[in-house]
Amino acid sequence: MAARILLVTHEPAASPGRVEEALHTRGHATVRCRTFAGDVLPDGRDFDGVVVFGGHMSANDEHLDFIRAELEWIPTPLAHGTPYLGICLGAQLLARALGAPVTRHRDGLYEIGFARIEPTEAGADTFVQPMHVYHWHGEGFAIAQGATRLATRDVFENQAFRYRNAVGVQFHPEVTPAIITRWVRDKPDLRRPGAQLREAHLAAAAMHSPVVERWLDGFLERWLRRGRTDAAAA
Repeated sequence: MAARILLVTHEPAASPGRVEEALHTRGHATVRCRTFAGDVLPDGRDFDGVVVFGGHMSANDEHLDFIRAELEWIPTPLAHGTPYLGICLGAQLLARALGAPVTRHRDGLYEIGFARIEPTEAGADTFVQPMHVYHWHGEGFAIAQGATRLATRDVFENQAFRYRNAVGVQFHPEVTPAIITRWVRDKPDLRRPGAQLREAHLAAAAMHSPVVERWLDGFLERWLRRGRTDAAAA
């Protein structure tokens, strides 16, 4: 059965990329909400799933009206059992909405580029094997009370977590090689400590993107199916 998914973005040129492509391929409908541009968040209970994407701002930027609005809005779809997927900033907003802090790395490091994440024992059904994924962040989330860590890495140890029907991932499964090419064009962030060289981003994209694409397609269907199963049980 086709689902209706809300996609929340935070940048003028932001693209839901591979996430939206995978959903459309499976016959699902998507509705975009550009909160940074003044779009009002709809009732999350009216959707079969919610995906909140990344952005250059911080989950701690409550002086921004749309960040504050999202933090106040997230508990509604969570309480209703609507499947929620937070990507990078979207995961950090989820963590904060659950009461966990979002902070910079203690040594000032960033994760920018492809890096290998390891599934935890609890995350074995989400990540069946280690996987190289694409990062672009200088802050990370703690694991909230009641949530479970699903994947880890040595720099930012919390790479993914689950809370009921919500999943947050620190990385960017939505990016395609074309999106990565656009992101690395003349970006000062590539000079941050821990960032990989531009050429490394492009070479790794060709190598690892097919694996991430296959994982994402299966993950999205399991994510939605779990939400429907829980809703039917309720």
